[in-house]
Amino acid sequence: MSGDTQEVPLLQLESVIGFNGHVVSGLRVHPDKENLIYPLGCTVILKSLTNGKQEFLQGHTNNVSCVTVSKSGRYIASGQVTFMGFKADIIIWDYSKREIYARLRLHKAKVEDLAFSPNDKYLVSLGGQDDGSIVVWNIETREAICGNPASAHSAGHCHTIQFSNQSDNVFISAGNGTLRVWELDLPNRKVRPTECQLGQLKRIVNCIEIPEDDSFFYCGTTSGDVLKINLKTKLLNSCVPTKQKFSKGVNTLKVLKTGDVLVGRVQLEGGVTSIALRGEGHQLFAGTEAAQIYRFSYTDFKEELISTSHDCAVNNMAFPFALPVTSFPVKEHTWNDGKIRVFTPETGRLSSIIHNAHSMGVTAIAGTSDCQRILSGGGEGQVRMWEIQLGSHRLIETMKEHKATVTCIKIKSNNKECVTASTDGACIIWDLVRFVRYQMVLANTLFKNVCYHPEEHQIITSGTDRKIGYWEVYDGSAIRELEGSLTGSINGMHISQDGNHFVTGGDEKLVKVWGYVEGEVTHVGIGHSGSITSVQICPNSKYIISTSADGAVLRWRYPHQPGTP
Repeated sequence: MSGDTQEVPLLQLESVIGFNGHVVSGLRVHPDKENLIYPLGCTVILKSLTNGKQEFLQGHTNNVSCVTVSKSGRYIASGQVTFMGFKADIIIWDYSKREIYARLRLHKAKVEDLAFSPNDKYLVSLGGQDDGSIVVWNIETREAICGNPASAHSAGHCHTIQFSNQSDNVFISAGNGTLRVWELDLPNRKVRPTECQLGQLKRIVNCIEIPEDDSFFYCGTTSGDVLKINLKTKLLNSCVPTKQKFSKGVNTLKVLKTGDVLVGRVQLEGGVTSIALRGEGHQLFAGTEAAQIYRFSYTDFKEELISTSHDCAVNNMAFPFALPVTSFPVKEHTWNDGKIRVFTPETGRLSSIIHNAHSMGVTAIAGTSDCQRILSGGGEGQVRMWEIQLGSHRLIETMKEHKATVTCIKIKSNNKECVTASTDGACIIWDLVRFVRYQMVLANTLFKNVCYHPEEHQIITSGTDRKIGYWEVYDGSAIRELEGSLTGSINGMHISQDGNHFVTGGDEKLVKVWGYVEGEVTHVGIGHSGSITSVQICPNSKYIISTSADGAVLRWRYPHQPGTP
């Protein structure tokens, strides 16, 4: 049986940790004031502002690149990226039903931005740099009305679009050397652009904000200033500030009911890419490139960090041991500087540092069940055992047989044996009493992961050859081989405590649950948009946790009762 996932039941996604702060204006507050709306990978997340409960809009096949909400709140629209030469989907979601209302497909490679007309009649979409077109869609008929190149041939790439607040027939587009007001001519199925006159000023516009009365509109630029344009005459009114411009540019703007213009200028971690108002603006939220979400009160304007996430790849995760009271519990972390840092889990305080643990970085680590010793693997292929005491450490032994990076270490329950996987195509089973090789398995692959079956008489392996191998511990002989993935490496693997099932994840971006004996996929989890880096079944067998290269941590409901085949 291969990893074919057709007609296989889907895993239920329970919750996610993560926020893609690189999507400009990706953080929204729904008009009902109840939910935050934001993207992560190929999912749009609705998060309750009262109880933190999450709901998921799933239907995209790749990273969500833009999100917008209609003025009435009836619809949410999201666009995605895809591969060169392929069409990128726009999905209009029915907010009340939490389901797809329409799937629209015309743009190539990427949907750059989206905007609803004020009365939910139309959706205007902007294609990415490889597409360069604007399309107006009829929401009721779910069909395209007309399209046009977003910029003149002499201008650069268009970055953003925004609909008028008063008219369903007027919207604005802006970008690199282009700033246009468009009017929809519905009888002739055309959109007609008028260039705004900026005089000698040349700017790259990142964002557009239009006050409720449509008298003017504001543009934030990469130069760090804000342009004020008369919407009727299309003429520049002012450009501020004139001297001390905002460093690193203006990525997002919001006009308050008071008439004040809010610019992302508070000193937060990472550049501000989204500002979202709740209600009349008494409360507002800011999203940053560092994957942080902050809440502000308009009265005192003090920031409160309400969500923090990884802004780069999550490489691994683990559940702590259930420890006796007398033991000294520690957590170990691997670092590419060749050091092992030991932390106490209760306080997170650094307990000790093992300097020069490995000459080419620490690439794998595991702790014994009594938390007294650590096994580490390095980029040079060595496996080392360390004794850990409060505030000190001691190197016990170095084992040198691997010829390349050690990618995974698993220790047997009695702490007297371990297995290590390496990119040299070998998995070695070590005797941890005599510190010698006990057995070796070889394959034409770069091993990424290895797991003991709970009965500890077999191991399973995965790697770059997309295969899942079963091996006898006693003599290292191959038992069986499964096609584990259709594309790419299998990077993460974990066996359930009863040994009846195991989970895998990798470059295919799918979480797969397998029957151990049958070698069949029982369930598939679709939700990651980056390569999966690790998967774990939690100790109580209720959830599966998966992490990925896009910084996401996903929690799935484990689909099998413990002890059932």
